[in-house]
Amino acid sequence: MNFSTLFRKKTVQDINDQVAKNEADGHNSLGKHLTARDLTAFGIAAIIGAGIFSTIGKASSDGGPAVIFLFIFTAVACSFAAFAYAEFASMVPVSGSAYTYSYVAFGEIIAWIIGWALIMEYAIGNITVAISWSDYFTGLLESGGLHLPQWIQMDYLTASKGFEEATALMNGGKSFENLSESLQLAYTAYTTSPTIGSFHLVADLPALLIIVIITYLVYRGMKESRNASNLMVVVKLCIILLVIAVGVFYVDTANWTPFAPNGVGGILKGVSAVFFAYIGFDAISTTAEECKDPQRDLPKGMMWAIIICTILYVIIALVLTGMVNYSDLNVGDPLAFVFDKLDLKWMSGIIAVSAVVAMASVLLVFQMGQPRIWMSMSRDGLLPKRFSKVHPKYKTPSYATIVTGFVVAIPALFLNLTMVTDLCSIGTLFAFVLVCAGVLVLQNKPDIPRGKFKTPYVNSKYVFPLLILVGAIIAFTVNKKATMDFITNEKQINNPTTIVTSLEETQVKEVMTYLQQNLLVKDASADLEEVLSKFSEDDKAYENVVNSLPIDNNLKYESGFQLFKHKIPMWIFLLSLVYFASWSWRKNLSLIPLLGLVCCLYMMAELSVWNWIYFSCWLLIGLAIYFGFSYKNSKLNKVNL
Repeated sequence: MNFSTLFRKKTVQDINDQVAKNEADGHNSLGKHLTARDLTAFGIAAIIGAGIFSTIGKASSDGGPAVIFLFIFTAVACSFAAFAYAEFASMVPVSGSAYTYSYVAFGEIIAWIIGWALIMEYAIGNITVAISWSDYFTGLLESGGLHLPQWIQMDYLTASKGFEEATALMNGGKSFENLSESLQLAYTAYTTSPTIGSFHLVADLPALLIIVIITYLVYRGMKESRNASNLMVVVKLCIILLVIAVGVFYVDTANWTPFAPNGVGGILKGVSAVFFAYIGFDAISTTAEECKDPQRDLPKGMMWAIIICTILYVIIALVLTGMVNYSDLNVGDPLAFVFDKLDLKWMSGIIAVSAVVAMASVLLVFQMGQPRIWMSMSRDGLLPKRFSKVHPKYKTPSYATIVTGFVVAIPALFLNLTMVTDLCSIGTLFAFVLVCAGVLVLQNKPDIPRGKFKTPYVNSKYVFPLLILVGAIIAFTVNKKATMDFITNEKQINNPTTIVTSLEETQVKEVMTYLQQNLLVKDASADLEEVLSKFSEDDKAYENVVNSLPIDNNLKYESGFQLFKHKIPMWIFLLSLVYFASWSWRKNLSLIPLLGLVCCLYMMAELSVWNWIYFSCWLLIGLAIYFGFSYKNSKLNKVNL
């Protein structure tokens, strides 16, 4: 194998010629039905979903009212990436999104990696949304008096892990009634489920139901999908505007003080959740071949979708944090929660219905994106030919759509929501990084045909190094302690929940006995987590108590490599900044795609090291498939023979 052949590239002209030959090769062309308005609606359909109806609550709880800055930062980062997507989509107006763009900019092996990573955005992203949809749908049924068994409305991982954590906390003295609602539900689902031997049969059946329905709709055709999407967008925009119109009269500005209660760290804690709210905008680029005028309409659709959704997110965040204290918003259904708390139950019901519609529209857009990625990869020979089969009547990639349905439906029965959210985010951010880098690589190549849209050029040679210098000054002055702790790998004390759940039952008794003997607690049956949590309100007092406990230090603190490993992604980001500064100085790079690359890589660095490990394993599986099948079956390989 010649190493250079791994980076064999397709030219823009090759791609456009291939589209013209698709019908002759047995690949019928896709139907062209979409306008700029339809694309904007698809973008809103993909973005206004789980973010505004679910994850905005946790992000607001962590960051307070200042979470609006995280929404704005994420929107700016996505806008930078959207410029790069729009430029590529204008240059290469075919299905395939970042996969096709990377084939032009970097070569086949990188294109394959991106295509494989995009499965984590679309397929795994849809698993996330399907699970969230199931939560809202079952909640709506319960409010109507229909109660489903808990074990058919929860995934296996959530139930099993929740059972283990609940058991550990109850061993620590906490009563079942004092467990969080989520732990109570997980414990109930696990203990009441039917068993096969020692295996507990817990599966999220409503999630399976919605995936089957959406897959059927996507299979039937783009026109039907467009009409359904547009209708759902109108419904949820009306509901959101109603929420704002009613909620603004219940805003108490006192709830906006303090505006950033947990500082910058609290705001950034919600990066994964907030970014997940935005990832759908690039799904628009997968429909390029079905646009009436992709070079004009794709850039417009992306930009308008991001602008409209950001304005709505910021207003909703301000209304929510103004209606109730930010600390009360750590719930799965924050919009319904705040109106229920203010005894406006009629609004809670309306929101529950609209959330079901909103989640379904996100599923629809994502479920359209994945088959079109596979279709493009199949056209290039990297996947079996049947993945590029277009239905003669419905003009959709029929086989790829059915496979996508199975790929999403089966894991949705069993996978954990948090795990798939983070995996989806890191796969998407990786795609954004490569698309932005692709624009930078191609910016000075005169032989590349240009489309109607081009990212405005601002020379980053001096600006980017200056931005890095300003960031370093702020880090070592305003945020000096946190910066030095990061660099020196200063040990960090574990929180009460981590300590209690890591103790064995005998250790719990020893700790409680010690606390009684030292008059720190009077009741022998007290809840150990609650006792430690009271001390944690004062950092110094908590540290003194934890240091005195008769348990090993590794249960009290996280230090050494166990702590450092979580910082590896951020070190990768910081070292990359040095390279980017050198690259921008040498090549006079365009500032906007460079900032998009840096912002997206930073958000990747904010995700845990485990996400990077899982993502790396996913890429290794993809490479095994590439070298086992795709490399030798690639059409470029056959051309070179």
